[in-house]
Amino acid sequence: MKSFDVVVIGAGPAGYIAAIRAAQLGLSVACIEKWKTPKGDFALGGTCLNVGCIPSKALLESSENYERVLHNFKAHGITASGVKFDLKTMLERKDRIVGKMTSGIAGLFKKNKVTWLQGHGKLLSGGTTWKIQAGEEQVEAKNIIIATGSKARHLPGIPVDNKLICDNEGALAFESVPQRLGVIGAGVIGLELGSVWRRLGSTVRVLEALPTFLGAADEAVAQEAWKIFTKGQALDIELGVKIGAVSEMRKVLSIQYNGQDGSSKTFDCDRLIISVGRVPNTEDLGAENIGLKLDPKGFIEVDKNCRTALPRVYAVGDVVRGPMLAHKGEDEGVMVAEIIAGHHGHVNYDAIPWVIYTAPEIAWVGKTEQQLKAEGIAYRTGRFPFAYNGRALGREEPEGFVKILADARTDRILGVHAIGSLASELIAEAVVAMEFGASSEDIARICHAHPSMSEVMREAALAVDKRSLNG
Repeated sequence: MKSFDVVVIGAGPAGYIAAIRAAQLGLSVACIEKWKTPKGDFALGGTCLNVGCIPSKALLESSENYERVLHNFKAHGITASGVKFDLKTMLERKDRIVGKMTSGIAGLFKKNKVTWLQGHGKLLSGGTTWKIQAGEEQVEAKNIIIATGSKARHLPGIPVDNKLICDNEGALAFESVPQRLGVIGAGVIGLELGSVWRRLGSTVRVLEALPTFLGAADEAVAQEAWKIFTKGQALDIELGVKIGAVSEMRKVLSIQYNGQDGSSKTFDCDRLIISVGRVPNTEDLGAENIGLKLDPKGFIEVDKNCRTALPRVYAVGDVVRGPMLAHKGEDEGVMVAEIIAGHHGHVNYDAIPWVIYTAPEIAWVGKTEQQLKAEGIAYRTGRFPFAYNGRALGREEPEGFVKILADARTDRILGVHAIGSLASELIAEAVVAMEFGASSEDIARICHAHPSMSEVMREAALAVDKRSLNG
């Protein structure tokens, strides 16, 4: 039986990063992964690289380019006629990117001498070492890192076949553009995928159970996003709905639901995307075999350093508390690998950025204004629009703003929120600032390149002290 210092179960972002970092620190490492491609080949990368973050961003970029040609280039003096798109080519491009990324992880495993064990990983027994089933073989480990990720949550009574009724996996592989698309859930996945197919020609209706839109985001950002998505982009979003039955007749889906006012409604569509969150992937993990504790929702219970109650057993990523974000899982993977190797790993959970890759993008880090109010924290606010920024105007992307929240007494930055083009890139400056305990004055005093989108971050910081220079 093969024996390793560390065995990682799961090769998504949290798992493969943990495996590579542990190997860099001189530990013998194996990583178990069962994911298979549609062709039946084993692949690394988990949901994120295969049917999540990476392929969705590829399709978002393709659909945005198509819309730019149709609607945005005229302002630049560029006209085009007979513009068409080839969905098959778009999907093939997406698949090539996925293949390049997953094969890249295989190359990294080889470079760092990480053993890839193909098949399902299951905990068997414990003692001085842990025994784990890895596909057709069994292995021993001194330390275990569980990184089995999450899967799409489905609604009872609405079977997902990934043909007519789809989760994120099926929604990335429509063979044709549906004329009418229904989306249940106005979260990150629902908005991103709904916007892809709207740009390519679908009429899209998004049905959300919650009475508020983007409740996790800052209220000002959510209000701006609502205005842009519903009025500027014609996404039909209904809030506070209660989904009833979904029936099919001749490849047409009929959704019965109650509106926020209690009225009975029906929406017919050609495809339906279910995007109502995700659940930890801990089924058939063998947790009961070793006494590993799960909470009622299936999450593995861990402390601040991702240690379980069992010795030398850790869990990271979507299977533990906290936001289901790939980069959060990656940081936890690095932390755990370093702790196992005797170093002092650490994750600052207050400085983890959130991004929604719609157009415009939405990104934030730290506290929202509503959170600060609820916690009774005195703060000051600075806000600056992209509409006053020369680079944004040159790009024909003037929508949105940056908003900075700073402690009223110390000026330390408590939260930064952005909606606008390249918000996913701009938020990195805010993350660095918060990680190092910066004040809004610190950002205000840093020289930012001109003209650049990043100047809006500086102007928002200046606005905290009511001294914006360009607005």
